Amino acid sequence: MNHFLWVCALGPALLAEALLARYEVLAYSAGWRAPATELPDGVPYARGAAPDSPPDAYLVYLDGIGKRRLRDTRDGGQLVKALIAGAPELRVLGQVQPYSPLAEPLADRPAWAWLRRRIGLLLFLHNVMQIFVAADHRYRPLYNQAVGCQIATQLRLAGYQADSGVPVVLLSYSGGAQVATGAVDELHTQLRTPLLLITLGGFHNGANDLTCAEHVHQLTSASDWIERVGTWIFPQRWRLFRRSGWNRARRAGKITVHRLDPATHLGPRSYISPQVQLPDGRSHLDRTTDTVIALIRAHHSATVTARDLLP
Repeated sequence: MNHFLWVCALGPALLAEALLARYEVLAYSAGWRAPATELPDGVPYARGAAPDSPPDAYLVYLDGIGKRRLRDTRDGGQLVKALIAGAPELRVLGQVQPYSPLAEPLADRPAWAWLRRRIGLLLFLHNVMQIFVAADHRYRPLYNQAVGCQIATQLRLAGYQADSGVPVVLLSYSGGAQVATGAVDELHTQLRTPLLLITLGGFHNGANDLTCAEHVHQLTSASDWIERVGTWIFPQRWRLFRRSGWNRARRAGKITVHRLDPATHLGPRSYISPQVQLPDGRSHLDRTTDTVIALIRAHHSATVTARDLLP
């Protein structure tokens, strides 16, 4: 009987969530509410390299659908800590709210705090629905602008100088890839920054224009069925749709695929699991960290070399 009551309560809650998922982007576009910019005490604007000298790159981590507070999720936090430890030359931002155009952490809202204690699944469904709002052609330009502005603001507060030439790396996990690909144009417009995208099990619709991105590294695995679902349900990811942003970038040679088999999207064998060991003795977390750092360093070296060759 209790289960039946919960199911009866969940149905209307899901319907309400589907209707309200668009509220934030509409409130942003109408100017009803301004995005939050200040961080609470104890939450730095960036970690890693000191702000007194330009780092090799700024890395913005856009977490998966578990992101609901300013601090990183458990798994995402492990990845961010490993990146900071392995690449002290990077300045790392993890506080961006990819599923909130108004930059408001979901867990800090009173209504959601109440729901978390009773229907915790709704917290994840909220962020899932935000991904589909961000992918919807009716709302996508507004969503992209809102979150692109949020990232640009957080970068400035972390010390980034427009036109400095310091690369910005958008490292995205799962649904964060929809936000990362959508933020490219706004970040380029505001900061004129070299942009490198790294997607980890990226779930996105492939519609966003990647012309202003220097390169996209797609970290994937044959065992990642969630990413494969994204390539099936979004027509813009199909090769048939040659004019989609993703396929234009593919033809331009901007997308490089890196296999992280046999990692899964979630669970104890995920890309960022510290538990399972590979034949070389590294964990999945170690391999993912090493791969991301190697890609960023290779990009930085190529950028420096190209700059030195200029007359």
